[in-house]
Amino acid sequence: MTLKDEVELLRRVPLFAGIEPAKLKLLAFSSRRLRFQPGEVVFRQGDTGDAAYVVLSGSADVIVDTPAGEIHVATIASNDIVGEISILCDVTRTATVRAHGALEVLRIQKDDFLRLLEGFPSLALKIIKVLADRLADTTAELIDARSVRRS
Repeated sequence: MTLKDEVELLRRVPLFAGIEPAKLKLLAFSSRRLRFQPGEVVFRQGDTGDAAYVVLSGSADVIVDTPAGEIHVATIASNDIVGEISILCDVTRTATVRAHGALEVLRIQKDDFLRLLEGFPSLALKIIKVLADRLADTTAELIDARSVRRS
């Protein structure tokens, strides 16, 4: 796949829709394309967050380890981004991401990702919205779980 193809793939990611082509080209050039087999781990809960991942094709499960065992919290698919929380909050990974089937991602280094956010405040706002939506979904799920447990 050519650099032009990777730029085109990035352009399809809603998060990067407003980014100028030259910046996307630089991002694609500085990023690494990785492939994972079904069941292979992209990163583990507790790992240091050094990159974000954009799903180019396939899907992956987002899993949280708890004292009661693993809990599947989400599935990510093409055009989704994952791993940005640990970069933005400077914390370890909050979940494990495991390839559900064949998975292809673009790995964006922390410094490149943060530089992109600095240059495009509109991207930072989109990321905040994505994170706020995830928080709202998680809060709703916790409320549901508590009401079921009390019943």
